[in-house]
Amino acid sequence: MKTNISEKTLQDLEFTTVLEQVAAFCISDLGKTKTTQITPIATKDQLFFELHMVNEYVSSFENENRIPNHGFEDITEAIKRLAIENSYLDTETFLKIASVTETVNELKKFLKKFFEYYPTLFKLSDEIEFTTFISDAITKIITAHGTVADNASPVLKQLRREINSIRGKISESFSHALTRNIASGYLDDIKETIIDNQRVLAVTSMYRRKIKGSLLGSSKSGNIVYIAPQATLAHSRELQNLLYEEKQEIVKILRALAEEIRPFVPLLEEYLVFLTHLDVVGAKAKYANAINGLLPKIVSHKKVYLRDAYHPILWRKNHQQNITTHPQTLELNNQQQIIVISGPNAGGKSITLKTIGLLQVMLQSGLLIPVHERSETSIFNTILTDIGDNQSIENQLSTYSYRLKNMRYFLRKCNSSTLFLIDEFGTGSDPELGGALAEIFLEEFYEKKAFGIITTHYANLKVLANELENVTNANMQFDERTLEPLYKLFIGQAGSSFTFEVAQKNGIPYSLINRAKKRVETEKVRLDKTISKLQKERNRLQKNSDALENQKSKGQEHIENLQEREQKVREKLEGFQELYDNNKRMLSLGRKVNELLNKYFQTNNKKELNTDFLKWVTSEKTKFIKRNPPVKKNKTEKKQDKVAQQKQQAAIKKVEQEVLQKVVKVREEKKEEAAKIALEKATYVYIVGDRVRLIDSNSVGTIDKIEKKNVFINYGMFTTKAKKEQLELVEKVKKK
Repeated sequence: MKTNISEKTLQDLEFTTVLEQVAAFCISDLGKTKTTQITPIATKDQLFFELHMVNEYVSSFENENRIPNHGFEDITEAIKRLAIENSYLDTETFLKIASVTETVNELKKFLKKFFEYYPTLFKLSDEIEFTTFISDAITKIITAHGTVADNASPVLKQLRREINSIRGKISESFSHALTRNIASGYLDDIKETIIDNQRVLAVTSMYRRKIKGSLLGSSKSGNIVYIAPQATLAHSRELQNLLYEEKQEIVKILRALAEEIRPFVPLLEEYLVFLTHLDVVGAKAKYANAINGLLPKIVSHKKVYLRDAYHPILWRKNHQQNITTHPQTLELNNQQQIIVISGPNAGGKSITLKTIGLLQVMLQSGLLIPVHERSETSIFNTILTDIGDNQSIENQLSTYSYRLKNMRYFLRKCNSSTLFLIDEFGTGSDPELGGALAEIFLEEFYEKKAFGIITTHYANLKVLANELENVTNANMQFDERTLEPLYKLFIGQAGSSFTFEVAQKNGIPYSLINRAKKRVETEKVRLDKTISKLQKERNRLQKNSDALENQKSKGQEHIENLQEREQKVREKLEGFQELYDNNKRMLSLGRKVNELLNKYFQTNNKKELNTDFLKWVTSEKTKFIKRNPPVKKNKTEKKQDKVAQQKQQAAIKKVEQEVLQKVVKVREEKKEEAAKIALEKATYVYIVGDRVRLIDSNSVGTIDKIEKKNVFINYGMFTTKAKKEQLELVEKVKKK
């Protein structure tokens, strides 16, 4: 399958407006750009893959396993710079790269875990390599705050230690100078300030020669001069040298880091493509959720059955303004190959045409569409449209000339895999001559087995549609009393244009309307009047049919409710019967047990009780086996069971041996630990103030006095004496 849907068709159907609305749901600029470039997908496999991904993403809105956040920053330029030999990136850019890799890894882990929920999305992610090397390499060197870590290299660690030391010396020397000059009364009230990231003394100008140092500036009034003390200048120069060396070392580290991850540039490009694609899929899913879009059944045979189809752009606009949007239901198949829609202007013919075309293009571009879940459609290789006059001033083409060029293109491209949509078919020329040529075009499309929808006011096309076997008339319903459109498509009958009626409703004088009627051929007026009467009659029949269908639907619902209730009652009765049988059986067992016990109480003969009880149990077992005969196993099954048992026993023995080895090891470790603790206790010398307790006792007391091997323990309420060997240390006394 190779699609042939021109840019003009996409413009006619306002597909770019839909893409702009979808792009608004993207979370990245790359996703938005990619979305606005969406075109119908060329192959069926690729199309189905995209549709299933969007459908799976939509399902994630309704289950607990929501797809994780996949927001990311555009690192396209960073990847390009990284690919250049001997280049390096700043720390913030490295962190962006690490963030992208971590996002991809999280998504891969999630989609692998929930493979059954999202098989198509998992397949997309499974094509990408999983590696933590990039993020590990970056986070090892760069901290979360965007600075190179101290331990990134031994040289950097030493430099920063020296920098901190020098800064301490600068601060200390400045503080001495500040204290000394405050005492001398040389400083202004503000004491100090910062000039070029350096602390300086705010010296009253009359004392500037009293202080040794470098003059770095003065106040606007000239009353204060700013002097860096001489003591700090040497340290400051040393600091500048160290900062320069630190900067050079950081560049060296970042260049080495870039060299380390440079081989992964192709993988980073794949990550960016994957995240952009997922962003587009997510935007499509969110848009589908906003317009109640779904994936209709896609059939292999030629068919279009869109039930309760909405024009998404019109629906969103009307929804914002609380205006009702009327859905349309339309079907094209081999018995209804072409539909000719007629009726008055402003009745909804063009919007119906555009709805079908736009939804088909959306579906073939991987977007879900707002239709009923039982809708069906197939995939068309070519979609052709002729909507609007498309008059070209630049190319000096009239409306009709343009339409003729378009028809020539249609005739060349039209085949059995084509869907064509033509608005106001045949207009732009003399009605009779243009109508005749339009008939020929319609017959050509019909002969080529193309599916299509056209709108027209031409009576000859309505008649031709009635004559051709697989071409059907249709009309947009119109209220004959109020002359207001009902925006409902009716298949099977041509529609009246209601020309004179609409003119009358819009205030055109009766006299002018009558004069116009006289100038029209009598037969045409009669035909239009007949069609109008038929349409009125059909509207009445349709109302009756709808009422009957409604009653039938209510009756069916009532029957289904009764059937459901009957099923519930039956289930309850079965439950009660089962409960009754169980209770009856339990009563029977209870009576038998009671009988045996009474006999035993009278005779006090245990042997007879055991004999009677075993006989009864054997009898009950025989009855149970008759009701539930055991399944006999053949020799092969018995042999398989034996092999399985042997394997199971071998596995159990293996586990027992492993556990036993571990137990022995743990016991040895515990013995060693106990011996160590015992040694520590034996060698510990108790002192007054230690908190102790007697072995095998929970009460804790404090040592008050020690006399040779005896210890006096104070428990608060009383004091007791014990041997040192009987004690267990709880807490050593804190030394002051």
